[in-house]
Amino acid sequence: MANPVILIVDDEIQVLNAVERDLRQRYAREYRIVKASSGKEALETVQKLKQRNDQIALFLVDQRMPEMGGTDFLFKAKDIYPDTKKALLTAYADTQAAISAINEVGLDYYFMKPWSPPEINLYPALDDLLGDWLANAEIPFEGIRVAGTLWSASSHYIKDFLARCQIPYQWLDIETNADARAMVEAVNKDKHSLPVLFFTDGTVLINPDITTLAEKVGLSTKAKQPFYDLIIIGAGPAGLASAVYGASEGLHTLLIDKETTGGQAGTSSMIENYLGFPNGLSGADLARRATAQATRLGAEILTAQEVVNIRIDGPYRYVKLANGTELSCKALIIATGASWRTLDLKGIDTLTGAGVYYGAALSEAANYKGKHIFVVGGANSAGQAAMFFSRFASKVTILVRGDSLEKGMSQYLVDQINESEIIEVKLQTSIVEVAGNERLESITIKDNETGDIENIPAAALFVFIGAQPHSNLTEKIVQRNTAGFILTGSELVNHDNASLRWPLKRDPFLLETSVPGIFAVGDVRQSDVKRVASAVGQGSTAVSFVHQYLKTV
Repeated sequence: MANPVILIVDDEIQVLNAVERDLRQRYAREYRIVKASSGKEALETVQKLKQRNDQIALFLVDQRMPEMGGTDFLFKAKDIYPDTKKALLTAYADTQAAISAINEVGLDYYFMKPWSPPEINLYPALDDLLGDWLANAEIPFEGIRVAGTLWSASSHYIKDFLARCQIPYQWLDIETNADARAMVEAVNKDKHSLPVLFFTDGTVLINPDITTLAEKVGLSTKAKQPFYDLIIIGAGPAGLASAVYGASEGLHTLLIDKETTGGQAGTSSMIENYLGFPNGLSGADLARRATAQATRLGAEILTAQEVVNIRIDGPYRYVKLANGTELSCKALIIATGASWRTLDLKGIDTLTGAGVYYGAALSEAANYKGKHIFVVGGANSAGQAAMFFSRFASKVTILVRGDSLEKGMSQYLVDQINESEIIEVKLQTSIVEVAGNERLESITIKDNETGDIENIPAAALFVFIGAQPHSNLTEKIVQRNTAGFILTGSELVNHDNASLRWPLKRDPFLLETSVPGIFAVGDVRQSDVKRVASAVGQGSTAVSFVHQYLKTV
């Protein structure tokens, strides 16, 4: 952590240099001595230090300066750094101004020029001021700070991305934090764009795309080579398992994801039925471990890069990224997974990210402490989310269209939910309307048995209502069913389009698509078992079929 700052301000260069010399002799080990030759320059310096989240322990400012006097500077600076100690350098004629500044700006001390010898006239008073400041100073957060509003969809998206990447950040709500609002206004230049990200090196990003953000935080977004033995699209549990086994078995392996590793499972608050973890583990922890394992074994991982096209040229398979880069490989594994289906309700799009969330959105949970939130869905993901949110909310209501939790949810979760005093379950219930001005305020639900309608105040709505496969990029390449899930192995049948029929005399391998050398694993497959263990098993098994395929080309 950088040392706190002592800021000296004086328009007389000789005096400024003399003060700097004396302060460095005494305080250079514990403090950074920064100087400015005018009030305007000093104010700009203060704003830059604030953007970097640096601490300023002391302002030592000359009273007589043109354009902006010492008292005027301190009046403006204290709004940015209210806890910083404030001292004036004054001549005898300025004594009354210094005394007035005690009331006007909360001046802590004033020094008469000349202050020689500093051992008598400067250091003792500064020691007291700095000692008082140090005793009450708060240790600043050393990392990325994200400033925005809870109701900004783009703010939610950035926070969720950082959380899933397990990159620490500090959230600054500009609606409740005046300092954060001032910082945003200082850099936004009336653009009114959120969120604003402040980095420790002093740089700022305003509502960045995730590729730019990924590059800034040091994630890999560019492939090292143009050709690989195996390329895997999608970095959920299935894709990560393929990367681990591909790399460990000597294949030059590249894993690509349009966001970050973990996939849908990475948002799970707690996976309690995964073999070998008796106390359970979070999806984020599973993603972190698997990512580290794949990297250690030699797999290359690209994040925040979307594959937009696949093409075939003889024995080679090509993937094209959104930035125009094209990469080739001998074998390709599709592990793009699926996303939650959206609610088809009027006006819900404007509230998405502003109280309505698809998936667990763990980064938002603490923002709803003590409030009533709703979870829609009756499968394990909904149950896991409800259990997690019950740590924060005053009440969690699960809305289920079916007549039983047991039909779609593991028994261990049903038991935990039934034992919770925070969680309420409403069966045979549908949501028919959401309402709110800029943010979610209420929902309307329907009892499917009686037809009764009820409007309820709601702080947040988390939706888990079935999967929609991410398979569009394979639409004209491999066989899919009518819902878009990819067919593999024995599921392949004659297709109306002759170009999508199985072309070889041998039968396709278990996880092979209608194109030899292209495999599909995880939630994007038809008939997939929606379990993390199943996805991991498919991802690892697919690599064995890749080896068999490579023997034939």
